[in-house]
Amino acid sequence: MKFPTDLKVIINSAMTIDGKISSYNGNSCISSKKDLVRVHKLRSKVDAIVVGINTVIIDNPMLNIRFIRNNRISPTRIIIDSYGRIPLDSKILKTAAIIKTIIVVTKQASKDTIEKIKKLGAHVIIVGSKLISLKKLFNMLYKMGYRKILIEGGGELNWSCLHDGIVNELIITIAPIVLGGRNAITLVEGRGYSTISQGIKLKLTKIIQNKNDNEITLYYNN
Repeated sequence: MKFPTDLKVIINSAMTIDGKISSYNGNSCISSKKDLVRVHKLRSKVDAIVVGINTVIIDNPMLNIRFIRNNRISPTRIIIDSYGRIPLDSKILKTAAIIKTIIVVTKQASKDTIEKIKKLGAHVIIVGSKLISLKKLFNMLYKMGYRKILIEGGGELNWSCLHDGIVNELIITIAPIVLGGRNAITLVEGRGYSTISQGIKLKLTKIIQNKNDNEITLYYNN
């Protein structure tokens, strides 16, 4: 499937020195207030934010723009939710009538669930029978007018997007923390590659140091 060359897809995440993006019990408040401001500035410059359903269930985020003065409408929120598991009382659905929200499901999601989601003001897109093809989805989003998309995913979504060759840029803030925990989520999960030579090669383009909080933010292009 041909992928649009002028579609910009960015993964942004914060992680600990040992590569964790949350603790073993789901706490993910890793980076500093200064870095959060950077993230919200980034959000204000994209057309849509994509997260996986596990992020919604664990963190119950709003995915809007805060911390900065911004006259722009919040970007569209896109939730990857194969089976329609999004809680009806989540912040995302409670504000779906105010901020454009798209829930992406497969044919495995029940018609009743889809109707309940729609009644709360969200749009529903069905992509695939059992698995969501991210390449197909991002092509659909491109045709809908989305040109710059931010992924704030967990390890599984990050893996899928990187593995499928969808990502143009990876922005990672490394906080001066060691979490450990064999069940703590890392930046990229998924099946992984069996050899180092198979790994995805990226080019470091920029480094920003936040000396007050002992953080660094790394920018990579593919």
